[in-house]
Formats: sequence, structure tokens, C-alpha cells
Amino acid sequence: MPRRNRIKSAASRESAEPAAAPLGGSLRRTENYQGDDWVVQTVAGTSGRFYRCPGCDQEIPPGMGHVVAWPMHGGGVDDRRHWHRACWGARERRASNVLRGRGAPRY
Repeated sequence: MPRRNRIKSAASRESAEPAAAPLGGSLRRTENYQGDDWVVQTVAGTSGRFYRCPGCDQEIPPGMGHVVAWPMHGGGVDDRRHWHRACWGARERRASNVLRGRGAPRY
């Protein structure tokens, strides 16, 4: 079967829906967790920082896509938590397993 290497016309490109930005409102949703409503946003992980996932207590390296969640009511910057996508999906099925010592950093 022959290949078709045709350039799409400008009219067909304009009619297509625009792609959602990684931090746009379309990727922000509300979910229920521990009886409260949480705002959940998918991020690309391009900040260059390490985060600690509260679900598995492992680090989320820079450049790895993950989920940021915070309480809908009364949630400020300090209440945001960065989760692995799989850990956020399994949050109701697993218990907290924090094994950090007293002197360990909490981030």
C-alpha cells in the first residue's frame, strides 16, 4: 500500500481542537479522597525538583509526570501533595506506610 505524505491544509488544522496545556484547567479535576473533595491536576514534572510521594514514600524525580492534589476547601500551597499517578489511583486500596525516622527530612 503506498504511503501518503500529504500536508494537511490550513482549514483542516484550524478545525481540530487545540491541545490542552500541561497546566491548563482542562487537566484539573475534582476527586473524593478520605471523605473530602480534592483538586487533582496532572503535571509534566518539568520544575527540576524532587518530590516525595505520600502513597509509597519514594521520590518523584525531575522530568517524571505525576499528579498534584490538594484539598478543595482551605487548601493552600503547603497542602499540595505530589503523587505518582499509580499511587494516586491506588490511594484507597493501600494504607499509609511511612517508615521515616524522627530525624529524616519530610518533603
